[in-house]
Amino acid sequence: MSYQVARVLRPTSKEIIFLCIGSDRSTGDSFGPLVGTMLRENEVPYPVFGTLAEPVHALNLKSVFKEIKKQFNNPFIFGIDACLGGYHQIGSIFLTKGPFCPGEAMSKSLPELGDYHLKAVVNYLDPLFPQQSLNGTRLDTVMNLAKITTKIIVKAV
Repeated sequence: MSYQVARVLRPTSKEIIFLCIGSDRSTGDSFGPLVGTMLRENEVPYPVFGTLAEPVHALNLKSVFKEIKKQFNNPFIFGIDACLGGYHQIGSIFLTKGPFCPGEAMSKSLPELGDYHLKAVVNYLDPLFPQQSLNGTRLDTVMNLAKITTKIIVKAV
């Protein structure tokens, strides 16, 4: 997948920004901030928004997005977020062109954003209790997906 990410990032003349969405207050939702923290630790040569120390989540997403637009002129936003899926999809990582919709599984009304995004399926979606699906996610699953995702991006840049 590093090759696909490199093919997405290298041709752009825009400034690349990694926007890692999630909260460390929920195990499953901590995927984005974990990746953001690991990208900074690996000194990725692009701005990274969303870390364990400074997460970007539903409550501050709009203000962070405004700040990005103020600091950068029409940047290429590469989104990173956790998602829920079918039981057989747990552990899968998807790279998709176009904006992503954070909080979709929780029926949150947040703005779509990004030029490309990478989502990792951290757990299955229980349609009756989606929040429990995120909160009940194994930390081992999230950590492994975060490490794999970080390696993919570091190798690509």
